[in-house]
Amino acid sequence: MPPGEPERKRRTLKQTQLGAPERKRLSMKDVLLWMEGEPPKPGPRRIGIHTSTAGGVGMAAERAYRLGANTFQIFSSSPRQWRPQALPSAQCDAMRDLRAKYGIGPMAIHTSYLVNLASATEEFHRKSVMAFRGELQRAQALCAEYLVLHPGSFRGRSREEGLELVARSIAEAATGLDLEKSNLRILIENTAGAEFSLGGSFDQVAHLLEYLRPVCPVGACIDTCHTHVSGYDIVSEAGWHRTMQKLDATIGLRNVMVWHCNDAKDPCGSRRDRHEHIGEGTIGLEAFRRLLNDPRTEHAAFIAETPIEEPGDDLRNVATLKSLVNVAKAPGSSEESLEEQQKRA
Repeated sequence: MPPGEPERKRRTLKQTQLGAPERKRLSMKDVLLWMEGEPPKPGPRRIGIHTSTAGGVGMAAERAYRLGANTFQIFSSSPRQWRPQALPSAQCDAMRDLRAKYGIGPMAIHTSYLVNLASATEEFHRKSVMAFRGELQRAQALCAEYLVLHPGSFRGRSREEGLELVARSIAEAATGLDLEKSNLRILIENTAGAEFSLGGSFDQVAHLLEYLRPVCPVGACIDTCHTHVSGYDIVSEAGWHRTMQKLDATIGLRNVMVWHCNDAKDPCGSRRDRHEHIGEGTIGLEAFRRLLNDPRTEHAAFIAETPIEEPGDDLRNVATLKSLVNVAKAPGSSEESLEEQQKRA
């Protein structure tokens, strides 16, 4: 969840009090400022990270390439402002050209944090529908494959009413936009399980997908941190298998197009959405190793939304995820047996 306004003011004030060396260090978080030489090679899975669009939306693809990623996620406008930023056609062209040059895809766009399509407040709901339509239009202009959406908060309504309203709101926002023709799919993301949030369980996400299938192309985005803190065990081996069975029985693993790969600062069932570096939180490396080597997830993109606290944190998180893939068994690898390749075919 976005931090509150007072918190943002405190953080801004704190940074203005820093000395020149510290301010310079913070500015060097951008990979384009410190990366030299050839970037790391991408791995056999589609692994990437949420990247900045500073300097023009197309620069996000350049950053992804420099980090050794072959998939990525962006915001198409400020996630905390209703008024969208201009998206010139030249920037859209630059994004398409760089993605083609580097072979990066799919690209996911994360919807603004402000959008709540289940809002019980009429004015807020109206603004959310308009904002979401803008998200769809920008995603089409950028040729994005996926638009990721948090279902929202149903406070003031029943959960069922909230789910129905989200489905109607998406249909309204998408009126006249041929999403299928533009190869754009809306992905419903599971949430951390806060009291009034929609999507805090696999069943709720599956329920919303059922509402949406007659309306537009849809799928799911599963966040590992959200899954963990909402109460699903993905840490123990037995818990991992139970959780994956539950996910497959409700949403369907084939419908999970993107995995948000985030470790967690808080324990299972805490319902606190705070991301941690891969392998340094309460989830640990083994859950990500199982996820990345599961043949049922080989069609998906794996995108980190981990914090960037020091220069190179984004590079290290992408590298950690890539290091967990068993290359000898990865789909299409030269060491994969002919029998295994035929089974996949």
